[in-house]
Amino acid sequence: MPELTVIVHGPNTQDRLTGLLASLAAHPHPDVEVIVAAVGAWAQETARAYAPEMLVLPLPDGTDDAAARSAGAARASGRWLHFVHTKDGLPAGAPRMVAERAAELPDDADVLLFDHVRSTWDTSGLPSEDGPLLARAGRAAHLLDDIARTALRVTPLLGNRALRTPFWQAHEHRLTTPDEPFAAYAALLLADRVAALNQVAYEHHELRPESLPPVTPEDHYTLVDRYETLLTLTENSTTTPRPTATPSPHPTTGPARLSGSGSGPARPSATHSVLYDVMVHDCLRTFARTTMPDPVAREFFRRAAEAAVRHRPPGHRRPAGPEGIRRALLEENAYTRYRAFQAANRARRAAKSAVRTRRHQVTAALGDHHYRKSLSRPVDPNVAVFAAYWNRGVACNPAAIAAKLTELAPQIHPVWVVTRENAPLLPPHTDHVLPGTRRYREVLATAKYLVNNVNFPNPIVKRPDAVHLQTHHGTPLKRMGVDQMEFPAAAKGLDFQALLSRIDKWDYSVSANSHSTRMWERAYPSRFVSLDYGYPRNDVYYTATAADIRAVRDRLGIPPTHRAILYAPTHRDYEAGWTPRLDLVTLADRLGKDTVLLVRGHYFYDGTPSPLNSPLTALRRTGRIIDVSAYDPVEDLALAADALVTDYSSIMFDYANLDRPIVIHADDWETYRSTRGVYFDLMSEPPGQVARTQQELTEILTTEAWHDEAATKARAAFRRRFCEYDDGRAAERVVRRVFLGENEDALPPVTPLEERTPAPSPRETA
Repeated sequence: MPELTVIVHGPNTQDRLTGLLASLAAHPHPDVEVIVAAVGAWAQETARAYAPEMLVLPLPDGTDDAAARSAGAARASGRWLHFVHTKDGLPAGAPRMVAERAAELPDDADVLLFDHVRSTWDTSGLPSEDGPLLARAGRAAHLLDDIARTALRVTPLLGNRALRTPFWQAHEHRLTTPDEPFAAYAALLLADRVAALNQVAYEHHELRPESLPPVTPEDHYTLVDRYETLLTLTENSTTTPRPTATPSPHPTTGPARLSGSGSGPARPSATHSVLYDVMVHDCLRTFARTTMPDPVAREFFRRAAEAAVRHRPPGHRRPAGPEGIRRALLEENAYTRYRAFQAANRARRAAKSAVRTRRHQVTAALGDHHYRKSLSRPVDPNVAVFAAYWNRGVACNPAAIAAKLTELAPQIHPVWVVTRENAPLLPPHTDHVLPGTRRYREVLATAKYLVNNVNFPNPIVKRPDAVHLQTHHGTPLKRMGVDQMEFPAAAKGLDFQALLSRIDKWDYSVSANSHSTRMWERAYPSRFVSLDYGYPRNDVYYTATAADIRAVRDRLGIPPTHRAILYAPTHRDYEAGWTPRLDLVTLADRLGKDTVLLVRGHYFYDGTPSPLNSPLTALRRTGRIIDVSAYDPVEDLALAADALVTDYSSIMFDYANLDRPIVIHADDWETYRSTRGVYFDLMSEPPGQVARTQQELTEILTTEAWHDEAATKARAAFRRRFCEYDDGRAAERVVRRVFLGENEDALPPVTPLEERTPAPSPRETA
């Protein structure tokens, strides 16, 4: 019995079925079954040509989506069902990811929600707004009332949720309706428990409205009917059993009608209150954004008004501000006054926008004038501007270069660019400027050296006698620069022409290995000189002493006899926030009392809550799990750790310098590879053991596999390729070449890998 049955259903709309089936055929998985409920001759021909290993159910032209879904589900043998419309898509590896997540869930979880991307006729891979909601839900299975504000605000698609097969069979007559949003909501209302997966596992394709049948007035009214039926269900459920379905009066557009003759547990009022707010918000948004003839608009408004009054929960309070006024006018069915309120709001917004625009223009003009004036002054050869990670502070390669500069060229004064929020965290006596200030413009206009591990802003002018040094902040596994053009989910609207203009300002690009040198030249095509010297931030991995390592572990509270494992996953472009992909409580229990987990969330998620939430409180008190997401520098954490567990983070390339065990946890490799793009296959060239599931990871870490002969051999090959130039003297080479102008031949040569001595391991320092 497979874990998941993917039911592809519908006609071959605009030939989109071709790509969907080709993708599924290219990434088969033994735990995933695919059934194609093909409507019409074209869909059937396509299915037979592209899916010889899939079960094809031929259905006649005109079979609606609900009937096609039911036909496919009737032949399914999987424990879970995922309904995929023929016009939509699935990222590579998505079925496997859903199947593995579903296998983790308890038997009372009926619905699994996951994220999706949107595509239109001229765009692809647009992120949904569901990511933060799904991240908030975590990985446990919840009663709907406990996560109603999350689950009921997830886009109502059947494609972004999987249903447990017995659940579908028990409620098929209630969920079989052509109104997909109704079925999506009803599944949540009928479920015992709901779980979430904070990853993209579906691509929803929105067809051009001009290619669809004309919208009728009844189509607009169906929105109100849908919510009325669902709200009646939640109202009746506190005193009556769960309802069953009777046929819809509008079988092609309307929702299935529910009556109170079924059985099931009651729904408390929390779900009803949230669904009520969703209804009112959706109706008002539709009314504001949809062009309707005036008679249709009046009737839609009247029906929405009646629904808002009829289903308003007792004691329900309207929100404050304009939204509250809109709701009050709706409940009064004050159509004319609502239209006047809309017009007044539009006029007010336009006036405020004009004032803001003018204010910004004046401020920008003054700042630009001052910057341009500063550009006329001579370049100061004794000033170097440093920045790292979008002005977060003293960190990474720029920090290592600045420290070595103070040692070798003290006459050159370093000035750091840092945000107002991070300025209080700077080391004492660090000279710094805040972006947008007068001195910021003066310093950037006149400094001889500008050093960054990302790019300086577009308006910064490259003066002929100034030097721009790009240090980067990692070895590229994922696609970078112009190579992201093929991956819109990763590029997210990046202006590639502006990017190229910034690249053209680089004089030097620092590289840690030949792979990086080649990829930087490919991803950032320009005339910069590659400095194949190693990453300065990695020097510490060869210069740190046993005392240094003991001091770091003491600061972190790691007992000398304990094994410390650093868990440092990267971010996903298809996730809005970070939910740990591991059950850290279970993992810590399995690893035992003598192992400490250092958990570090990616710096992109600095603004989100700590990933270590309340279930881990007891373990944190014992020191077995330490949240080091805010700890800097990360090099300290690497020095303190006996081993590294990561997924696709560039920290693996840096940590390899220490010649300590690395384990890759790659539960979503196919999805990551297809959405972000990669430069090499990490699965075939890993730095150590690879785990595709938490169970595999646990087995590796609780046996000798994490540091056995196979792991050591893989790490040695990885180090030869990616630690090529790192030997502890990278910062010195950069300073001597760029700031002191020494010839290449006069620089310290790179020490061969076999002659280097990394910092001692924690066990050697105990």
